[in-house]
Amino acid sequence: MSKTVMSLIFGFLALFSSYSFESVFAQERLRIAWSGSSPAHSPIWVVEEKNLLKKYGIDGEIISITASSIAVQVLLAGEVDVIIGSVANLTSRLAGADTVMILGLVPTFVDHLITHPSITKIEQLKGKVGAVNRAGTSSELGIKLTLRRLGVDPDKEVKLVARGGNPERLAAISQGIAQFTHMPEPFIREAEKLGLRDFLDIGSLKIPFHWNASMTREATIKSKRALITRYVRAMVESIHFIKTNKEATKAILAKKLRTDDQDGLERAYQAYSVIFREAPYPYVDGVKTFMDDLAVTNPKAANVDLSKYVDMSFVQELESSGFIKQLYKR
Repeated sequence: MSKTVMSLIFGFLALFSSYSFESVFAQERLRIAWSGSSPAHSPIWVVEEKNLLKKYGIDGEIISITASSIAVQVLLAGEVDVIIGSVANLTSRLAGADTVMILGLVPTFVDHLITHPSITKIEQLKGKVGAVNRAGTSSELGIKLTLRRLGVDPDKEVKLVARGGNPERLAAISQGIAQFTHMPEPFIREAEKLGLRDFLDIGSLKIPFHWNASMTREATIKSKRALITRYVRAMVESIHFIKTNKEATKAILAKKLRTDDQDGLERAYQAYSVIFREAPYPYVDGVKTFMDDLAVTNPKAANVDLSKYVDMSFVQELESSGFIKQLYKR
C-alpha cells in the first residue's frame, strides 16, 4: 500500500475520531475511581469538567477514593472498571489478580521534599520523623525511594508515620509531630508560607516510576475493549487540553484543589503540563523501579515478567490511527 493511500486512511480515521462519539454509540456505563488530591489527577479532572466521557459515548461515574490501596480493592471487587493511582496498585497482580496498566500518566515523581527549616543537609534527615499519607501507599513508597537515592535508609534511619493528606502533613510538621514530608505544587507554596523548607525537587532525581497511571483488569479489557478504548481517547484528549489551555486548566485545578493561590496554581501548571506526555505509554521501566524495591521484602517481585504488567496497545492504536497527531494538528 502506498504512503499516499496510508496517509489518506489515517487522515480519515483522525477526522472521524474528532466527531462526538455520542451520536455513534449508545451511552455505555463506565465507573472510574481515583485517589489522592494532587495535580497528578488533572487529566481525569479535565475529563470530568469538560464532559469528555459523554463526548465519546460513555455514561461515566467518576469517584474519589481516599487511598490507592482502597481503589484497587474496589476494582478487584468489580465495583469500578478503571482506577487511577500509582504503580503500587500492581502488587495485586503479583498476588494473582489480573490488573494491568493501560496509561502511564505521571512517569516520575513531581513532588518536593519539604522539611522543617532546621534541616539544611541530607544527613540531618537521619533520626527524624517523616509524614506520609498512609502506610503501604505510593506516598510512603515515594518517600522511601527518595531517601534511598539520598543515601538515607528509610527502614532504619528515619521513622515514617501516616498523617493523611497534604494539609494534615503540613500541620504535622508545624506541630512538631514530623520533620519532613513530600507534596506537590501548589501546596509547596503553602509550606513556604508556614516557614518550611522546599528541600528538594524529587523530580530532579529522575526516578522512573509511574506515580500516576490508569489501570483496569484483563477481564474488563476482554469484555469491554471498545469502551476502554474510548476512555483512553478521552484521557489523551484531556492531556491535549491541559497542554494547550493554560488558564482553563488552572481554573479546574483551583476548583479541585480548593485554592485561589494564583502563584501556586501557576507553579502547579508549569510542573504538570510538561510531565504529561502526548502519548502516555505505560512503560516497563516505571514498573521495574517499584518491583525492584518490593523484591527486598517479597522475593516473588524479582522474577516477574514486567511486560505482563502493562498493556501498551491502547496508546499504540491511537498513535497509529493519527488521533494524537490530529489533536496537535501535525
